[in-house]
Amino acid sequence: MSGAATLLRDVFGFDGFRPGQQEIVEAVTAGENTLSIMPTGGGKSLCFQMPALLRDGVTVVISPLIALMRDQVRALQELGVGAGALTSGNTPEETDAVWEGLEAGTLKLLYMAPERLAAGSVTGMLKRVGVSLIAVDEAHCVSQWGHDFRPDYLRIGELRRTLDVPLAAFTATADTETQAEIVQKLFDGVPPRAFLRGFDRPNIHLAFAAKNGPRAQILNFASGRRGQSGIVYCGTRAKTEGLAKALRDDGHLALHYHGGMEADDRRTAERRFQQEDGLIVVATVAFGMGIDKPDIRWVAHADLPKSIEAYYQEIGRAGRDGAPAETLTLFGPDDIRLRRSQIDEGLAPPERRVADHARLNALLGLAEALACRRANLLKYFDETDVTCGNCDLCDTPVEVFDGTTAVRKALSAMLRTEEWFGAGHLIDILLGNETDKIRERGHSDLPTYGVGKEYDKREWQAVFRQMMGHDLVRPDAARHGALRMTDAALPILRGEASISLRRDSIRAAASQRRPAVKAMVSDEDAPLLSALKAKRRGLAEAAKVPAYIIFNDRTLIEMAEKRPDTLDAMARIGGVGAKKLENFGDAFLEVINGAAAEMHPTRRKLAGRAAGSVFDQLREVQTTLSRGADGGEKPLSCSTSLLAKVAQLHAPNLDAIERILGEKRTERFGPAFLDVLQQAG
Repeated sequence: MSGAATLLRDVFGFDGFRPGQQEIVEAVTAGENTLSIMPTGGGKSLCFQMPALLRDGVTVVISPLIALMRDQVRALQELGVGAGALTSGNTPEETDAVWEGLEAGTLKLLYMAPERLAAGSVTGMLKRVGVSLIAVDEAHCVSQWGHDFRPDYLRIGELRRTLDVPLAAFTATADTETQAEIVQKLFDGVPPRAFLRGFDRPNIHLAFAAKNGPRAQILNFASGRRGQSGIVYCGTRAKTEGLAKALRDDGHLALHYHGGMEADDRRTAERRFQQEDGLIVVATVAFGMGIDKPDIRWVAHADLPKSIEAYYQEIGRAGRDGAPAETLTLFGPDDIRLRRSQIDEGLAPPERRVADHARLNALLGLAEALACRRANLLKYFDETDVTCGNCDLCDTPVEVFDGTTAVRKALSAMLRTEEWFGAGHLIDILLGNETDKIRERGHSDLPTYGVGKEYDKREWQAVFRQMMGHDLVRPDAARHGALRMTDAALPILRGEASISLRRDSIRAAASQRRPAVKAMVSDEDAPLLSALKAKRRGLAEAAKVPAYIIFNDRTLIEMAEKRPDTLDAMARIGGVGAKKLENFGDAFLEVINGAAAEMHPTRRKLAGRAAGSVFDQLREVQTTLSRGADGGEKPLSCSTSLLAKVAQLHAPNLDAIERILGEKRTERFGPAFLDVLQQAG
């Protein structure tokens, strides 16, 4: 696919595909129906954007959120690609520009929200403008049991049948059940060509911590990452507002976001997060699905997510540029009680509740893991060949002990009180604390009273939390949250199975060591990276676009480390395509080296390509021969456009050169030019 390689370099600014991208691009370009499951940040967008440029006609991209579409359109336009979106947020001028591009045949990608498919006129319009491919982003939204279900996604299958064009579906989160739904709803049950690129995001550091003063823990984590863009997810709207204020009081640039805000306030928050460097958004899960910001450096959960899929999707918003990113997830018994009750009290049928408990169990297993979190997480997605070294348990292996006796004592206390009490009262029984509640109920007479004095209260809290995490006990909403034993606990109670637990003493948040921050660049390069970010910020503000539309963090990091000193060198930096080199190359070279050297516009178009150095050699030869080999002839030269055409000859010979230069110039320069071309080839 030489055309794809050229587009990759000249338009998108990359020397090579990421793992798995090329085979997907080839299949989509060839018109095959495809389903691609790729990790967030794995380069999904390129897998439909590039085929759109390689194929005739228009590619319609169905995407769930306006903010996401607008960002992708702006990014493509910055690359010189004909792209537009038809959304309710368009200005009249933007909508007119889209129609003009469609009529003129210059628009290659048309983004639309699924809700527009409800209008009967849309299908006719898409037929008329020559749609040749449908790309569906976030394809898991078609799943009626998924937390991101969008009813209008169910119209996409009908659109595919009506237009009779291939469909390429993409998602980062789809278990086996959801994959089957996608195939049924989008492809009428006929399996498309499937690409499963794996779920690993090796650049993201994974960490969990038991709650102990969660506000202080989040402030501690954020303080070690001051000046970096981050998201803090909270379980309630009130908590987002309180924690955002606490972060601001601690000197951070922070704002809150939740579904109860006015629409204008939400849009302002989204815009600020996209455009400002180092901003922290404290949000409910209403925030993030439409955020296409590649340089989010960290994600923290102040409360336990709803499921392992939700966790994976939410942490996946960090580090989409491939640079290092970090996560921290806090959890405690109250989180587990809340998540269990949400499942039990929901309206889903019984079989769905069983599945939801299993998903929560997978997340709790990750939270209470005894070794490598990445291996634990990826095992859920059926990946077993895992290399980590980038999680808290690989950094500092935990101390593990045989918790069988402790768990049996706890279960015995539950059974002897007929499973009517929560962990607090049960711990008082085990410790032999003579509280009013114990005296009133006569629980000091129980055989289990005072049998657990080998542990203190916090250690018993950790044991009960881990028992909940291993799904040995569950809170019973009908008994006001009292703990009840599950079938999984019976083998341990009977002495038929053992269990290992973490020796979790739960240190005070104030005494915890501030987590080390992974530096994005060396100390030597840090000042230059800061200057490059300042230049990017100024250009982004002037253009009223997100900073990453100019260049993402990974590109700036490479600039700071490699310090290109010419446009040719700049063009070899990842993420610097021809259009961005033309628009921003000089400005960033000036930051790196001072004033940028002038370059003729024709030569600039060849920057970073082999033809560029050939052009330079041809110009030197021309200077030498401008008055002929003996220096006594009438001056003769070629224009820069002619030299550029010669430099780009693929099968050079004198006849080909003469067709460009004409007989007179070929007579003087042809043989020497041919030598240069043959040596370069």
